[in-house]
Formats: sequence, C-alpha cells, structure tokens
Amino acid sequence: MNILLMEDDPVLSDILLDFLRESWQVDYAYNSQEVYEHLETKKYDLFLFDINVTGQNGLELLEELRSFADNTPTIFITAYRDTEFLKRAFDIGAHDYIKKPFDLDELNVRIINTKKIFNIEASQSIEIDKETSFSAQTKQITKQGRTLSLSTKDTLLLAYFLKNKSRVISNHELTQNIWDFDTMPSDATLRSHIRTLREVIGKEKIKTIRGEGYMYE
Repeated sequence: MNILLMEDDPVLSDILLDFLRESWQVDYAYNSQEVYEHLETKKYDLFLFDINVTGQNGLELLEELRSFADNTPTIFITAYRDTEFLKRAFDIGAHDYIKKPFDLDELNVRIINTKKIFNIEASQSIEIDKETSFSAQTKQITKQGRTLSLSTKDTLLLAYFLKNKSRVISNHELTQNIWDFDTMPSDATLRSHIRTLREVIGKEKIKTIRGEGYMYE
C-alpha cells in the first residue's frame, strides 16, 4: 500500500517514516506544495496528513483535493482537542484521525482498518448485482450505466455490510466501526443512512432484523 505522509515536525516525521516503512511504501511531504509535487507523478492508496502544518494546513489541503475529485482515503494526525476541528475534518472527507501523542501501533491499526474498509489491495469495483457495482475508493455506485456518488459515511457503511454479508449487525456495532466516539449518531441518523443506501442499491439488499439490527443479503 502506498502512503503519502505530510508532517512538518522533523523529529516526528523521522519517527513515523522509520516505523511505517517497515510495513508500507511511504513517501514524505513537508507541506502541501510537496504533496502536489508527489501527486503529479504518483497515485496513493492513503493520505496521512497532519492538520497543523506550515502554510496551507491539512484541512485546507484535503478540502482542495476533494474539490478536484480526489477521494483517496485520509487519516488526520492532530494535536487539537477541540471537536470542531474533527467535525470539519469529517465534513470535508476525512475517514479517520489520531490525536497526538499517540502510540505507533495504534496508528498502524488505524491504517490496517482503513485498508480493510476500502479494500485497497483489491480496489476494483464490487458487483452488487448484474446492473450495479460499488467502488469504496471512489465512493461511487455504478447502476445501469449511471454513476452515483455516496457520502463518506454511506460508503463506509456499505463497505462494512459487504464485508459482513448474511450476518446480523447491531446498531451498536455499526456506529462503533463507522463513527468516532465524539460523533456517535442517533438511531434516527443511522436509519437515514440505511434508507439512503436502500434507495441506491435496492430496498431488499439491507434487511431490518427487528430488535437486533440489520443484515445484508
């Protein structure tokens, strides 16, 4: 898996590169300008961006990249404790975050989890039925020749269902695996996301198991 790390703290960046390169292919950027230089010649499976860097910060950079239709999964590194920064990060398309100071093994677990959710090693579209396919990496459904874009949370939910077919999944399991603790949704919000997915892929695909949760068939 190819990872692009943006971090302007020289000590932390050295530590991260030494650790991450034991398991992954990792390129390094000091700031957003260097990120764009890398993107001119290479496509990445994952962005690992610090929020508070010199010049254009990580949030501004990701927002700009998303406006260019770059949907690369992104984990933010942050020293901020204010949930407002985290809310903005998810609103603009982040998939996970980790707060400083953090354990290196925890970061690796988050990377592995993102890799599993987005099926990065097998990033080709997944066939839902004969007329419908799904790409977690691009966050898109292709149905009868039409391409439909999904929100980040809808993408993560559908990817989770597809990895857990024919198994009852509780509301608690879904929220624990898709949402961060600080942004846990209400049951009504979860039902709204499920309703959106049903409208796109077919109502019969996601069944409600009364009193237990949902099951994808």
